[in-house]
This record gives sequence, C-alpha cells and structure tokens, in this order.
Amino acid sequence: MALGKLKKLFTDEDDDTSMSEDEYYNVSEDEALKEADKTGNKMILLEPRAYSESQQIADHLKNRNSVVVNLKRVTSAQAKRIIDFLSGCIYSIGGTMQKIGVGIYLCTPKNVNVQGKISDENEKPAKNNEEEIDW
Repeated sequence: MALGKLKKLFTDEDDDTSMSEDEYYNVSEDEALKEADKTGNKMILLEPRAYSESQQIADHLKNRNSVVVNLKRVTSAQAKRIIDFLSGCIYSIGGTMQKIGVGIYLCTPKNVNVQGKISDENEKPAKNNEEEIDW
C-alpha cells in the first residue's frame, strides 16, 4: 500500500506528454538504419560489376559513409572509368581516396580521418643507412 502512495506521489497522471519506457525504446530497425545513414558511421564494402554502379558508391560517400571498393570484378577500362568518376566525387566533397591493395580502394568523406598508409607489394622497404647483411 505504501508503494502505491509513493507511485502516485512521483507520477503525474494528468501529463499526457510523458512517454512510458516501452514507448521510448520502441524504435524500428528501419528507423535506426535511416538514422545511421544520416550520421555517416558505416563502412560499406562494394564490388561493382559495371561502371553504372559508380553512382551508388558516390551516394554512400554523399551520405558520409566510408566505402571500400574492390575493382577485381570489372575490366581494367571500366575500373579506370570508375576511379575517374570517384576521384571527381571525392574531390567535390573534400574526401580522400587511398589504394589499399591491388584493385582495392578506400574512399572516405570529409568527416573520416585515415591514419597510416599501406605500402605497395612492389615497393622495397626503406633502408636505414645500414648495410644489408645476409645471414
């Protein structure tokens, strides 16, 4: 009985604007995904099969999402066209593009900072002014 009096004391039954705990946490998955798209906190992995899919990549970048693009499924001519298109898109939004492997590029919008660099397989490691010793 005392619990009922305390509950009446601390709840305002006349206030229709208050939300119950169930109502507050009842967010659909679609709404959560739309909100994630707006905030730009996703990493998208794409393997385009044609140049026509370039616009989809640009749309993800415009929504402030990072995109890893694997160009191994397109011809070298299509890959060049995709890179040219994405270079223009990235320039216009102030983002960056970094090659992270053979035919694989990381495209990031302005809100993402990328630290470090992945060296090319063909690059030789830098020497520290020391003679190379064969053991």
